[in-house]
Amino acid sequence: MSESSKDENINKEDNIPSPEEESNNQKIEPTIEEKLKISEEKLLRSLADSENQRRRFEKEIKDAYDFGGFSFAREMLSSLDNLQRAKKSILEDEVLKKSEEFTKFLKNIEIIEKDLVSTFEKNKIIKIDCLNKKFDPNFHQAMLEIEDDKVDPGTIVQEVQSGFMFGERLLRPSFVGISKKKGEKDE
Repeated sequence: MSESSKDENINKEDNIPSPEEESNNQKIEPTIEEKLKISEEKLLRSLADSENQRRRFEKEIKDAYDFGGFSFAREMLSSLDNLQRAKKSILEDEVLKKSEEFTKFLKNIEIIEKDLVSTFEKNKIIKIDCLNKKFDPNFHQAMLEIEDDKVDPGTIVQEVQSGFMFGERLLRPSFVGISKKKGEKDE
């Protein structure tokens, strides 16, 4: 064996890096300043991520608090609708009108209706006022067109079913009849 090959074997056996390996290791390993800069960037990203996550959670909590009863409110609208239909039906029934108890019964229904509407208003469930307003597809759903030359086309002239807002969100659109000029062709 030659002396150079003996030196290589000795270096390999003792796990002592050769001069070439030492220079390669120095190039690969970052300096302390570079490590510090990398750590700083990771820390800043981590802080930004945690701040974004905190904001998301705060928004979700606020939305849950503000709109947690959205589904319940939508379901309760059907109770109000049914109560109003019952009242209308009672008012149109000629046999019930002749009854001695008619006015007492009607007043009780009106009290229940007022209580329900009052409870809705306390919980930010507000009826959309739409009669004689311009049709807005964000709040109204057109159910029919009514010929009327007295008002501008596209004006709401009939409310088929009331719409409601839940805070700033649409709970249910108003189902409406809108005006059109006489003689307009149906498309």
